[in-house]
Amino acid sequence: MDFIEAFLDEFFNWVSSLTFEKIFRMYWFMFLFTIPRFYLLEWFVLIIRSTGNRKRKKQEELALKKLYLDFPFVSIIAPGKNEGDNIFKLATSLREQTYTNFELAIIDDGSDDNSYVICNNLLKRGYIDRFISLEFRGGKASAANAGLYKNNAKYVVHLDADSSLDRNAIEQILMPFYLSSDIKAVGGCVKVRNSKASLCTSLQSMEYIQTVMMARTVNSYLGILRIISGAFGAFDMTILKALGGWDIGPGLDGDITQKIRKMGWEIAFNHKSVCLTNAPEKFNILFKQRLRWSKSLVRFRIRKHSDIFNFSSANFNIRNFVANLDNVVYNFGLDYVWLYYVITVAVNNFDQIFMIIVLGLVVMTPFRFVGFLVCLLFSERTKSEAFLLRLVPIQYFYSGVFLRVNRLIAGVMELFFFSSYKDPWNPTKSSFHARANKL
Repeated sequence: MDFIEAFLDEFFNWVSSLTFEKIFRMYWFMFLFTIPRFYLLEWFVLIIRSTGNRKRKKQEELALKKLYLDFPFVSIIAPGKNEGDNIFKLATSLREQTYTNFELAIIDDGSDDNSYVICNNLLKRGYIDRFISLEFRGGKASAANAGLYKNNAKYVVHLDADSSLDRNAIEQILMPFYLSSDIKAVGGCVKVRNSKASLCTSLQSMEYIQTVMMARTVNSYLGILRIISGAFGAFDMTILKALGGWDIGPGLDGDITQKIRKMGWEIAFNHKSVCLTNAPEKFNILFKQRLRWSKSLVRFRIRKHSDIFNFSSANFNIRNFVANLDNVVYNFGLDYVWLYYVITVAVNNFDQIFMIIVLGLVVMTPFRFVGFLVCLLFSERTKSEAFLLRLVPIQYFYSGVFLRVNRLIAGVMELFFFSSYKDPWNPTKSSFHARANKL
């Protein structure tokens, strides 16, 4: 107790001695980048969006009526390797859907587990409608493209094989297509199924709620949504075939979204269309997964689709420019600015570094608490997700340190060493072809 009291006395004396100039020098990154972008801007957009709730609800009700009047045939494709144990759960959740005019196609990408036996058994029992077994592994994109072959569906829903869906997920992900004929792809809301399995999954659950459910709702409203998640996304079949399907390689979800936007079409996000997926339970496994995700940002947004930043390009569009600039700046460029910030603050205030960390947490925790509370009020799972509020005080060490360090490493690996082409997640032959053809 004496130690705590002594620290608090020293802390409050230190805080009372601070000037505005000193505070700004210690926390300029937070004041200039974190609070304005991730709190003030998003809250402002949500307030503006909420003023049109009644009108939007009527539009969505009308769109649902149009959907059921049209009642289009939908192909749900789930490509994957060694996913045999997950297919039954996926098929079961689809049998409970409110929307029923669809097929479930499982594409096995050269598995060496019991997928072939399980899927054939489920096919015979009517749990799945098509089963395509690829003898040799070609990668997820290649398997997804196999699901498009001789497919006469109007819309395609791409799912991860370890997913399960809320009962109204399919009708909700299809509904935005009937809000506007310009919408050609729709993202569903992916959430963590095993959120209570470990601290690692709980923190990811918080992250998904904030960066998928909430941030993509905001970005969709602004017209700058930049990704349709590969775990749960719906596409107009005509557009997919016009693009030749997915390009091979990791990051296929961000790549196909870019290509659709560059064609001049709109994409949308519906937070009411919920898909549950299992997240890595250990930080070392999560770190490897996020390295792959972060390398994809460099590979596709900075390298492959760099023409989006070219004002003289035929593909230039101001919304595409803003969407990609926001992504590149906040999930790549500013991470290196943050590293500079941390080093300079630590060097210049080494004897006060613990005090600086504590004060930073004191200042930011209310923002994070209110921000996550807003997310919970927006969520369809408010009660079951409320336990995550207790993790708000340590959230910074996950999103502000762990993920930033991961992106820093991934950026260097991809910029200088083209590391994504060596990732075992994709077959060597596919990666070789992708690099040779700048895919």
